[in-house]
This record gives sequence, C-alpha cells and structure tokens, in this order.
Amino acid sequence: MNILRTLEFLALGIWLGSDAFLSFIVAPGAFLVIASRDQAGAMVGYSLTRMHWMGVVSGVLILLFRILRARSAASLASPASVCIVLMLLLTVVSQLAVSPKMAALRSRMGSIEATAAASPLLAEFSRWHRVSVGLESGVLLAGLLALNCFVRESAR
Repeated sequence: MNILRTLEFLALGIWLGSDAFLSFIVAPGAFLVIASRDQAGAMVGYSLTRMHWMGVVSGVLILLFRILRARSAASLASPASVCIVLMLLLTVVSQLAVSPKMAALRSRMGSIEATAAASPLLAEFSRWHRVSVGLESGVLLAGLLALNCFVRESAR
C-alpha cells in the first residue's frame, strides 16, 4: 500500500503547493506587474477557479486513496481525513458561494479601479475579498495540519 500513501502525499502536496504558490507568488505578482488592477484581478480569479477545482479533485482522490489503503470507510474518521474534508468544504464554499458574489460585484462596478473609494459596492467587494482570503488561509492551515497527520501516520 506504499503507492497509495505516496499518492496521498502527492495529491496533498499539489494542493498545498498550488494554494501557496497562488497566494504568495501569483496574486502579488499579478498586481505588481500587470498595469491594470482589473486585469490583474481577472488573472487571479481565473487562476483561483482552476486551483479550486484542482483542490477538489485532489481532496476526493486523497479520501479515495485512504479508503483503499485502509480497506475501510472508517479511515475517513481519522484526523488527517477530517482536515481534508475541511479543506474540501472551505474550497467549495469559496468557489461556489464567495467567488460568484465577487464576480457579480465586479460586473456591477464595471471596473474596480475606476470605482470611487466610498462606493458601497467596493466596500461589499472588499468584505467578500476578506472572506475569500480567510477561506484560503483556512485551507492552507488545514492542509498543513493534514500534512502533519500524514507524517505522523507514516511514522507509525
């Protein structure tokens, strides 16, 4: 069952790595090198959507590998699996609830950079952006906890 364990680590590594890369490299870089904040936001939004769906696929695969390795659905009650389920939940909420609200607000404003700082639409967008960042931070934290659990399980 070492191959299944390896695949669990690989899927989690891809998910965590992509989230960290988007959060700490792509998003700040886009706003640094792309002249238009609207275009930078569009690029980050595009990347975020793909990362979310890749995370969902990774999470489902991790849970499947765990079940196959343990030959029991009871493995889903382990701390590592609970962390993966939390990551999935936060990712799905971000993708299906938060991202569409932000996209609708962007559409209503036409341009974020041309919207007055006192605009209630911009204030609402900023609130949803903070929620989005919080959800991604939660995914990263739960992923680090899952990784710790994976390592501890492997040491047994």
